[in-house]
Amino acid sequence: MLLTGVITGALAFLTGEAAARRGDARVLRLSVAFVCASGFLGLHALATPGVLLAGKNAGFQVAAAIGLLLAAPVAAWSALDLDDRGASLVGRRGLLYAALGLILALWAAVSLATLPPLDEPIDDPGPFLLGLFAAGAALYALAAAGYVRLYARRRRRLLLAAVGAFLLLAEAMLAIGLGRNWHLTWWEWHLLMLAAFGLFAQAVWSEWQREGSTAEIWADVYEDATWGHEEKASVLFADLQEFTRYSETHAERDVTAMLNAYFDAGIPAVRTEARNVRTIGDAVMAYFTGAGHERRAAHAALVFQRRVTAVSAAHPEWPRFRVGVNSGPVNVGITAQAREETVRGDAVNVAARLEGQARAGEVVVGESTRAALGADVEVEDLGELSVKGKERPVRAYVLRALASNRNEGDQRLRNEQSETEG
Repeated sequence: MLLTGVITGALAFLTGEAAARRGDARVLRLSVAFVCASGFLGLHALATPGVLLAGKNAGFQVAAAIGLLLAAPVAAWSALDLDDRGASLVGRRGLLYAALGLILALWAAVSLATLPPLDEPIDDPGPFLLGLFAAGAALYALAAAGYVRLYARRRRRLLLAAVGAFLLLAEAMLAIGLGRNWHLTWWEWHLLMLAAFGLFAQAVWSEWQREGSTAEIWADVYEDATWGHEEKASVLFADLQEFTRYSETHAERDVTAMLNAYFDAGIPAVRTEARNVRTIGDAVMAYFTGAGHERRAAHAALVFQRRVTAVSAAHPEWPRFRVGVNSGPVNVGITAQAREETVRGDAVNVAARLEGQARAGEVVVGESTRAALGADVEVEDLGELSVKGKERPVRAYVLRALASNRNEGDQRLRNEQSETEG
């Protein structure tokens, strides 16, 4: 039982990390529920007669039940479709875990010291405890029903495992209330809890094997707002002009060395500003959200071009990068197949088209990005361009500099060149 509590607690930690990574309140609530249940199950195991205590007491008898009871409303809460990423709740997760840790520590101290009111064994739970256990069972049933609705929309194994686990925990609550200690029925709720935790752990393990990492194990559980929601963003695309021709006429090791040199120089400048960055062959794709995302994207694009231009200056035979940036509403969400966050929408497509309009070494921005940058920019108006996939022409600009950052950027470039020469 102690090992089960430790394993389930580890799962709770993983869910908490996923909640922090994506700011998802449902995953956090699921994590809290597991912490409650697994923590008190561990206390139940530690207080078993003959382990740390000579005899049984109430702390030993009802620890697991109390854990299940505390976890029940949180489990039901996690199943609600609130369509709210709950950033404030996720931001306070440290306080939640600290409060749970304090409750567990106090329960352990009182139980192991056999202090009132947990010193005397409970022979009959009585109508009050039976009522609480029945309420807990009802809440787990509601949690299962909520995850059934979620499974109907997403058809993912992890969600089905959550349904089964919560149904087993509902039955375990009833078994605790109706069973009698040291009779055959006393073992029923132990087995139900083990089956519930084991079912969910096995589903998580399968998910980990499929993904190869813990990056998005909990993606199936995410709230709809995390799974996919509209948000204003700036999208950056960069790729190498005439890369195909270069790769056809050079050895693979030379192509790889070129890409590594470019990416090592340019990507850090984008990563410090962007919400997400990834490479696709010779291309770089990044998106920026939050306050001032247009300016941060434009600044990252300019710094990226400065850094890769410094690299290409030493290798004139290498193809050069062109960059496009566009801003507007996008759908930010998790891809069902790759299980990673990405963006979709017209603003994304236009960013890719603008990159195709740029010349080597240039940054081309869309009209919405240009408007957000204000007056302190140096641009060349390209007018209205016809781009693939758009019925109407798109206004575009070559971005030369952000005036407030020009001197700083020039000095940074000189410093980088000096370091390279040194």
